[in-house]
Amino acid sequence: MDITWILGHLLAIGIGLSLGLIGGGGSILAVPILVYVMGLSAREAIAASLFIVGVVSLIGLIPHAKAGHVSLKLALTFAPAAMVGAYAGARFAELPFISDTIQLVAFGIVMLLASILMIRKKRDNPPIQLDPQPDPGATAKSPSLGKTVLIPLEGLLVGVITGFVGVGGGFAIIPALVLLGGTPIKEAIGTSLLIIGLKSATAFWGYLGQVSLDWNLILSFTLAATLGTYGGALLSRRLDASHLQKGFGYFVLAVSIFILIQR
Repeated sequence: MDITWILGHLLAIGIGLSLGLIGGGGSILAVPILVYVMGLSAREAIAASLFIVGVVSLIGLIPHAKAGHVSLKLALTFAPAAMVGAYAGARFAELPFISDTIQLVAFGIVMLLASILMIRKKRDNPPIQLDPQPDPGATAKSPSLGKTVLIPLEGLLVGVITGFVGVGGGFAIIPALVLLGGTPIKEAIGTSLLIIGLKSATAFWGYLGQVSLDWNLILSFTLAATLGTYGGALLSRRLDASHLQKGFGYFVLAVSIFILIQR
């Protein structure tokens, strides 16, 4: 057991902490750790992160489900299209002209966009929560349109991104469920974990046969991230998640710039 292995698994705990504290960010951490610390290729890291984050998301779902903060109906609106997109994105990565560099640059760009959303989210929250509902007819139509058309479309897009670069997409799923589906934030976080788990599974399936998988590493990382998730859930009761998310956004911004410069 060398220092790299220990460092990688300590960082893997951070993957779980992120999921437990802010309901996302696991894949954004997992892929760089697996590439730059553990030495995996981009495709191997993406496939491994899909398994790790998918399993950890489903484990993290349990307390949300017990608290009644998971909407199966809404998940079934978002998840099928997301799962199709995730599998398609994974298969697209198999095309001959898709190199590690292309996938990591795409990953860096997605990280950059995610960091901007995380940094801006606190400022954008008040309009979501303080909806005066001036036009009852308009508010009746908006959630319906969101749930029947816009949510599945976003699900498809987020799924393709998940399959191609391995990002779970919690940063995009939660705002979509809140803004388009009219979902309370706690329910959106719980439901997003279910969606992330389902589409990570189909994306991982799409990578089977493309890469060789180090199951010892994948399972040990999954265990470390699971421990981190429970730690994050405990800390979330004492810490302000909105401030944490903004700080995490700046960290993601720095990592995205590092990845883009490296490539």
